[in-house]
Amino acid sequence: MPFQTISDTAAPLRLWADPATVDGRAMDQLRNVAALPWTHAVAVMPDVHVGIGATVGSVIAMRGAVAPAAVGVDIGCGMTAQLTSLRGRDLPDDLAKLRSAIEKAVPVGMGLHQHSVDVDHLATGLRGWHRFWTDFDDLSAQHVQRRKGRVMQQLGTLGGGNHFIEVCLDGEDRVWLMLHSGSRGVGNELAQYHIAKAKDLPHNADLPDPDLAVFVAGEPTMEAYRRDLFWAQDYARRNRAVMMALLREVVRKQFKKVAFEPEISCHHNYVAEETHDGQELLVTRKGAIRAGAGDFGIIPGSMGASSFIVQGLGSAAALQSASHGAGRRMSRNEARRRFNTRDLAEQTKGVECRKDNGVVDEIPAAYKDIDEVMAQQSDLVTVVARLKQVVCVKG
Repeated sequence: MPFQTISDTAAPLRLWADPATVDGRAMDQLRNVAALPWTHAVAVMPDVHVGIGATVGSVIAMRGAVAPAAVGVDIGCGMTAQLTSLRGRDLPDDLAKLRSAIEKAVPVGMGLHQHSVDVDHLATGLRGWHRFWTDFDDLSAQHVQRRKGRVMQQLGTLGGGNHFIEVCLDGEDRVWLMLHSGSRGVGNELAQYHIAKAKDLPHNADLPDPDLAVFVAGEPTMEAYRRDLFWAQDYARRNRAVMMALLREVVRKQFKKVAFEPEISCHHNYVAEETHDGQELLVTRKGAIRAGAGDFGIIPGSMGASSFIVQGLGSAAALQSASHGAGRRMSRNEARRRFNTRDLAEQTKGVECRKDNGVVDEIPAAYKDIDEVMAQQSDLVTVVARLKQVVCVKG
């Protein structure tokens, strides 16, 4: 769909969603962001919904400033997917054993590894581990350093909420592995620390929403935040790489001759230094992926709906971005009030997954229709593959 522009804001506010269908509170948040003196432009994705300070499903380009709450507390949260040589016919009729093996290899929910994963002997494809952990010791949020052991044990763990590991089939009956996770507890702690720091700065005294407090370029607080932010984004990337390596080991044990294509990986809660409209900007994607021309990305649906492997079309108006998923259409509490385990079982029919009270808030009906979301951003991405899960692991 062509984007719509809200014309009465200081910075351009472009929506790939019908303004009439956007929650009023979300529109207020979008207007607040567009009114900030540092904001260059805002692109609003079709899965937009209310967040803390800034909406989930928005892309905010700022001149020499960044709002840590507009990144979100799960810094670096994102997706990784990998095509295998398997076909659907290679999978057993009963997938419970495969799901159980995945849950044994990758801790979920509040779980963590008994000992930190031996990354030197795990085929993650990543290097620089010594430097990575040395940089941890230099984080400005020094209270986090006291929990280094736990941070190391959480590396390669899934977490809870909307995070998941899936085994999927595409339209050609090919088997894909896919997962969604972020920077775990350490990213949350770093985010909360810096959000509190930003709120105390004098230049943030008269903001329309205290949660939009920013750090500005050239200040020590900005440099400290950038250092911690980029470390947490790297942690999230490495966390997904470790989990995918553990997932490949599980699959290899059950399918001896399996081969794997290169991984596709993308953040959807992060900050990047980019050039738009000829200006060097700090671009915050909170529930959005980069969709530059030819960029591969992943847009998941719910635990009972399709997901998509896409390539970006490089829309300048959208700040070269696209949505990060279906987006919630109701809160977790509302989902628990409206649905029960019978509804969950019905809506996840054919998927080997949890069907208990602990994940009712993740029921597919709590999310927007992923096909509608994709239709609204047909000018932002082209679909490479449509995936449907047959196994879904949640915390």
